[in-house]
Amino acid sequence: MPTDPVDTLQENRAHVALAILCQDGKFLMQLRDDYPNILYPGHWGFFGGHLEPGETAELGVRRELLEEIGYCPPQLTLFNCQEDPVVVRHVYYGNLEVDLSELMLTEGMDLDLLTPEDIHRGDRYSARIGQVRPLGAPHRKILLDFMERFS
Repeated sequence: MPTDPVDTLQENRAHVALAILCQDGKFLMQLRDDYPNILYPGHWGFFGGHLEPGETAELGVRRELLEEIGYCPPQLTLFNCQEDPVVVRHVYYGNLEVDLSELMLTEGMDLDLLTPEDIHRGDRYSARIGQVRPLGAPHRKILLDFMERFS
């Protein structure tokens, strides 16, 4: 019997773990590199990434944060798990308990604390590159849901 292409696609979906890090009502985000071969190039998005084989989502988000900014908050809580035909996003949240100057950006063009106004508007200026850049659509939706739930 032939395999349903949707079932095959869902079995092969990528799993990613992402972090919403909050500080004083703002949200830490990464301005993704502007490489055409990545998802949402040049967009603001969350820190995090693909899970390694056999890795839990919580361990994956902790590893990704340490790799990308050299910091992981002591407490991370699962916010939600978003699934679509291509990817499963495991979204965690926690408090950013250090100053931005203590973070070491190793991936992406910039990082900054975005305000709720930035999130609602859907873009943010990057002083590092001197341009306004959009938020990735799924990242913006996740943050809008997060702000609604915790407002």
